[in-house]
Amino acid sequence: MTFTLATWNINSVRLREGLVAKLLSEESPDVLCLQECKSPVDKIPTEAFSALGYRHMAARGQKGYNGVAILSKLPLKEVAAFDFADLGHARHIAAELENGVTIHNFYVPAGGDIPDREANEKFGQKLDFVAAMRDWAHREAPKKSILVGDLNIAPREDDVWNHKQLLKIVSHTPVETNLLNDAIAAGNWVDVTRQDIPDGLLYSWWSYRSPDWDAADKGRRLDHVWATPDISNAAHGSRVLRAARAWEQPSDHAPVFATFDL
Repeated sequence: MTFTLATWNINSVRLREGLVAKLLSEESPDVLCLQECKSPVDKIPTEAFSALGYRHMAARGQKGYNGVAILSKLPLKEVAAFDFADLGHARHIAAELENGVTIHNFYVPAGGDIPDREANEKFGQKLDFVAAMRDWAHREAPKKSILVGDLNIAPREDDVWNHKQLLKIVSHTPVETNLLNDAIAAGNWVDVTRQDIPDGLLYSWWSYRSPDWDAADKGRRLDHVWATPDISNAAHGSRVLRAARAWEQPSDHAPVFATFDL
């Protein structure tokens, strides 16, 4: 069984329903994981997605904030929805495909603008959330699993446009990147995107604040696809659909794809 998976922070699934439909129509991934849906589950426009062949969904939602959803052409069953760090946020959903692969969809807190737990509660929440991800992976020792989502951390030097300038900027500070690497190690996760594209600058997010995001190209790789070692060698074809960042009224994130032969 071969299937293609995409992950995308959509920044409001209702506002950008048309962009989701465009992606599903033009790229046709078998599974699409969305973050920052900003919608209760019953308000997600499932009819439009179902009409395109995506008749299966697992989701958690909140009005106006957070929210994660897995849309799928393939049958799936929900298996978990964890409240990491006890924040009361809809930031995780997990579903299992018929081939036994479990997909975990995450939306890690952004962490605000000040990289200081004492001065910025949101930054502390982010660190606690990633620490809880680490502890869960260590405790559960996941198998035959894929972890995707907007993890809001660019861990490698070539995951940001300027490593030295961003060392004190939330998403690339050492405390964040070290913690994310600890979470990777705890689950023996393989960074599938970097397995396929091992070298060079690679981004999935460009700020709305940049007047010409494409020319400036001051991006960060905040969106990730990981897999457990028992299936990571089955992954290939990783890519970032940069063109989606230029669609009308876009998300500030671009979709990230990977294909698995399982």
